[in-house]
Amino acid sequence: MASLRFLWVNRAKFPIHSKKFYRAWGKRLFSFSELYIRNYRRWELLRGGAVIDELAEIGEAKIDGSKKHLSIGALSFVGKATIALHCAVTIGERVCINDGVQILSASHDVSDHKWSLACAEIRIEDYVWISTGAIILPGVRIGRGAVIGAGAVVSKSVAAGAIVVGNPAKPISKSRCEILDYNPCEFLAANRAWLLG
Repeated sequence: MASLRFLWVNRAKFPIHSKKFYRAWGKRLFSFSELYIRNYRRWELLRGGAVIDELAEIGEAKIDGSKKHLSIGALSFVGKATIALHCAVTIGERVCINDGVQILSASHDVSDHKWSLACAEIRIEDYVWISTGAIILPGVRIGRGAVIGAGAVVSKSVAAGAIVVGNPAKPISKSRCEILDYNPCEFLAANRAWLLG
């Protein structure tokens, strides 16, 4: 979740003893355990050396490897995804990574007789949406506003605004609009309880 400090400072305020006051604080108390757990996950990643904006949302992601390789921008959401940090993984701002996504920054070199590990940086630019069950392989760069379809296997870089689907992922004729202005974190109930009441 957004950091506890940010939510406290920016909380919606209502007159004491008003109906809105009690409704807001009821929602806040009800969602506090979820908020605390998500903030604890963020703290563990930061302690390991990750760079995570205070407005980024980290769900029940499984993040293995050196945390110093991870960078997540403002208002980005990572659900129940798996991220293998053998090399740098940079996630821009306002990115939505759905449940079941796998981001793999290394693989084995099948042409090497020792089957050595081959690592390559992954860069996910602003406003990217990676749908449920997609797999992002080492060395991929996903351009601003691109959409990765559910279950797609991305082994090559994706152009800005492109929509790719399938295994291997290939672009479809449809593309995303050029002007994007949304926040994938604004729909989370715990955030809404603090910021809107």
